[in-house]
Amino acid sequence: MAPRMLKFVTVGRQLPEKREAAARRTDFDEIFDEFDPVRAAEQAGRCSQCGVPFCQVHCPVQNNIPDWLMLTAAGRLEEAYEVSSATNNFPEICGRICPQDRLCEGNCVIEQAGHGTVTIGSVEKYITDTAWERGWVKPAKPRRELDQSVGIIGGGPGGLAAAEQLRRKGYQVHIYDRYDRIGGLMIYGIPNFKLEKQVVERRARLIADAGVRYSLNFEVGRDASLADLRRKHDAVLIACGVYKARELAAPGVGLGNIVPALDYLVASNRKGLGDTVPAFENGSLNAAGKDVVVIGGGDTAMDCVRTAVRQGAKSVKCLYRRDRVNMPGSQREVGHAEEEGVEFVWLAAPEAFVGDDADRVTTVRASRIHLGVPDSSGRQTPRVIEGSHFTLSADLVIKALGFDAEPVPTLFGTPDLTVTRWGTVKISYRTMMTNLDGVFAAGDIVRGASLVVWAIRDGRDAAEHIDTYLSAKMAGRQTAVAAE
Repeated sequence: MAPRMLKFVTVGRQLPEKREAAARRTDFDEIFDEFDPVRAAEQAGRCSQCGVPFCQVHCPVQNNIPDWLMLTAAGRLEEAYEVSSATNNFPEICGRICPQDRLCEGNCVIEQAGHGTVTIGSVEKYITDTAWERGWVKPAKPRRELDQSVGIIGGGPGGLAAAEQLRRKGYQVHIYDRYDRIGGLMIYGIPNFKLEKQVVERRARLIADAGVRYSLNFEVGRDASLADLRRKHDAVLIACGVYKARELAAPGVGLGNIVPALDYLVASNRKGLGDTVPAFENGSLNAAGKDVVVIGGGDTAMDCVRTAVRQGAKSVKCLYRRDRVNMPGSQREVGHAEEEGVEFVWLAAPEAFVGDDADRVTTVRASRIHLGVPDSSGRQTPRVIEGSHFTLSADLVIKALGFDAEPVPTLFGTPDLTVTRWGTVKISYRTMMTNLDGVFAAGDIVRGASLVVWAIRDGRDAAEHIDTYLSAKMAGRQTAVAAE
């Protein structure tokens, strides 16, 4: 055991310095400063080096967290980066946006013992940012080049993780993405104050430097069918994510200024990237000076309320039908939002929207909610309390109710592709292959809307299964040639 470890009794939990709420309300910069080397090593040294590390068990990519914490405490940062990146293609991104309070840190043994968790995410971010600064992060270099190629539909975290893993093995990899920048929701869905875009862009450049090709503004179904990609490549991976906004059934929901969360976030992110965004300029997707009501309780809702604050909204309220304990979003994000002036209206649900003569929303009519007995999912069922109506002023209502899969078989021109009753692509979990030979699927398009870290895990797993499939295919060809 390194002498620098087991300091959790004498050293308290500590994050990097967090900017004051009043200052961060005015810009989209990340809210935490960098960890200085002494504090990072000190915090890493709090790790108890558990025999069974529950932090690692509850990490979707199974990061070797105790190992790279020990190396950080010992000042061996390059080795710490090598261990961290061995299981995760985007450690600097996960260190910023993972809900550590629900995953690794939430299951830290010393947290359960009352000493406060090691701030794992901040140390992970520190390790990788240091690696970038010192030039330790290098593009993948395969030991040999293979003739077989893989086409990947979607340049988000799942597609990029799979691409990098396949490229390491020597495959020729081509990513097709509908957007004009690579990165998916990491670019257009997640605000800068959580994930600055240059962090994603430098990683995308690194993967391109490894030899992965990008075709942007490319829509499968418009520019080529799935059948076309199958003919062009030896295997195809569908990693397009889920983008269809869930709708809200209530009178007046079609009024103007009631918008889907993703439309709102994409407009804000594009504006931050320097694009011309007409819907932002004309005010329809701009919260400045408005009473904003966000409906939902997940991480997307938290992104919306905190974006509205930074755009200069007059007031920002989050309407959620369950209580704080039962909300699906990160509790840390809720805390940040409250510090920044967001008001949470718990146990309340919209029942109607009222508009003006121009058919623009002016008021949200809502009811109080009582949580009843648990349903089949184990969550308590929301029940409306009769006679509990109240109203909220609203110039802009943002629907952050989650996402469903788009009709992939129709969009891709492949009606025989099998989907589940939820519209997600159906795969064999033993091989991650769909019902179509050589066509695999991973990420949200299989599991439904989830976390970036789960998409990374799925992309890495898919790469292994694709390698197994293509290796067997090549072996079969060689056997056939030898028999001739």
